[in-house]
Amino acid sequence: MKKNMGSIDRIVRIIIAIIFGALYFTGTVSGTVGIILLVLGAVFLLTSFVSFCPLYLPFGISTCAKKAS
Repeated sequence: MKKNMGSIDRIVRIIIAIIFGALYFTGTVSGTVGIILLVLGAVFLLTSFVSFCPLYLPFGISTCAKKAS
């Protein structure tokens, strides 16, 4: 897997995952919506740790910084 996520993208995903987790574990969001947010937060954490988002592939998106040549 070639990395396709830059630092800012990764940081934003981690922050969103923390917010989703906090909303669920404080009871602010519960039920089906809470479970969906918790799963989505886990996916955000996983993709940010591996620096790869499979949804970016079909669209050719990459938020990595361009290397100078």
